[in-house]
Amino acid sequence: MTWKRSGEGVGEGERAIEAVLAEVPAWTGRAVRYRPVAGGLSNSNWRVSIDGDRDYFVKLPGRGTEMFIARHAAHEASRRAETCGFGVEVVGFLPERGVEIFAFVDGFRASTNLDFLRGSVRRNAAAALKAFNDSASLSLTKTIFDQIEEHVAQVAAVGGRVPADHAFLMRRFADAKSAFLAAGLDLVPCMNDTLAGNFMLDANDRVVLVDFEYAANNERSYEMALWFDEMGFELDVEREMIETYWGRVDPMLEARIAVMKALADLKWATWAMIQEAVSALDFDYYKYGTWKHRRARTLFHHPDWHGWLTRL
Repeated sequence: MTWKRSGEGVGEGERAIEAVLAEVPAWTGRAVRYRPVAGGLSNSNWRVSIDGDRDYFVKLPGRGTEMFIARHAAHEASRRAETCGFGVEVVGFLPERGVEIFAFVDGFRASTNLDFLRGSVRRNAAAALKAFNDSASLSLTKTIFDQIEEHVAQVAAVGGRVPADHAFLMRRFADAKSAFLAAGLDLVPCMNDTLAGNFMLDANDRVVLVDFEYAANNERSYEMALWFDEMGFELDVEREMIETYWGRVDPMLEARIAVMKALADLKWATWAMIQEAVSALDFDYYKYGTWKHRRARTLFHHPDWHGWLTRL
């Protein structure tokens, strides 16, 4: 993609990034170039070059993202990941705009689901997640139950679509919440957004975690369940990763993962219905949400559903 200099922007996005660049004191009077970075389902991403010496990654919050994202909390989590040794260097933060500035990680690329067919990538990713999950508590706690309840209210507020079996989905959600609260939550810092593109890889399969916008203290098993869900792991691979992460495989852990996978799909399906109503990005949120709803139903209708709830 073509580099542009400040003052050359022609579209809304380019004018927006130029306005942000003008607010970074350390870059005043320097040669600034920028170009878009592909990817992202709710924000616009930019690579910025200063004096041709060093490049940075700048993320501009998308329209409506304030409904989901507490930017100060995301910034805290980004710095925590850096401290854990599995995050990107955080260079700056513009709190009024909610814009974070990171060092551009040369030699790394966004992973794809195919990369996780390699055991080395899976093991390194699990180690990175565990390091972040095992760190000290974050300021923000937002469990998967909080997230779903918030999204359901937001769908109603923006007039978003709801599926015909919404009442059934909410009954299954309530059953899962009741069972988990009775069993007890293991609240730890979680990314809460473990899709493949948020794992950066180098040529040696080293992993760096990026994008902590949804980070908060949450149930530990949700972090792994969402990751398994996003990767589409086979059952034997899931068990391998459970043992890698927890050091054991047992019916309780497998049950917690299974229930949390259903809740992960319900959460992101509901999120998509909100985005369909408010986002300006060119992405088929309804198709994405419909797919997620279908996967949630597969587990909610599973013959082992009630058995999983008793084993939490």
